Amino acid sequence: MSFTFVSGALALDFAGTVKHRRLDRVDLLVAPADLARWTVEAGLLTTAPPADDAGLARAVELREAIYRSATAALHGAPPAPGDRDLINESAADAPPVPRLAPTSDGPDTAERAGDLASALAAVARSAVDLLGGPSAAALKECEAPTCTRVYLDTSRRRSRRWCDMRECGNRAKAAAFRARHRTPTH
Repeated sequence: MSFTFVSGALALDFAGTVKHRRLDRVDLLVAPADLARWTVEAGLLTTAPPADDAGLARAVELREAIYRSATAALHGAPPAPGDRDLINESAADAPPVPRLAPTSDGPDTAERAGDLASALAAVARSAVDLLGGPSAAALKECEAPTCTRVYLDTSRRRSRRWCDMRECGNRAKAAAFRARHRTPTH
């Protein structure tokens, strides 16, 4: 399954690796290999790091702490102390290290090296910056009936309603169109 990066913040995209949390929950991180692939697709690391069940369990704990903290912030509440502690603890690890690497046929390329803990540190630092800064006021939850993705509404009027116009927004607009154009039955 493919990952989506539409939330506007790395930490929220990580929390979004669970779809439909309230109904028909779909977890996109079911195996350590899924987590390793996410770190590359998110641009955190150039090469997938070794990941095991313990690393996956730690990542899932962090993901859930971020989600709970973001939903608390939606309602003007602080994170639960345990969630705050877990985010801060994860953020204390060293983040991935960027470096310029030569290529055989052109300009250098940027690479990011590190292990799973460094990738999770980058995610946790994103959560710290988001939840502890002015962007927390722009948090919203998608209005699609089954979607539970939290995202940053950076639209000019703060009027964005869906996490992603291509999926949730398109479905909602198509349903509204069908409802308006439904022929009445007698």
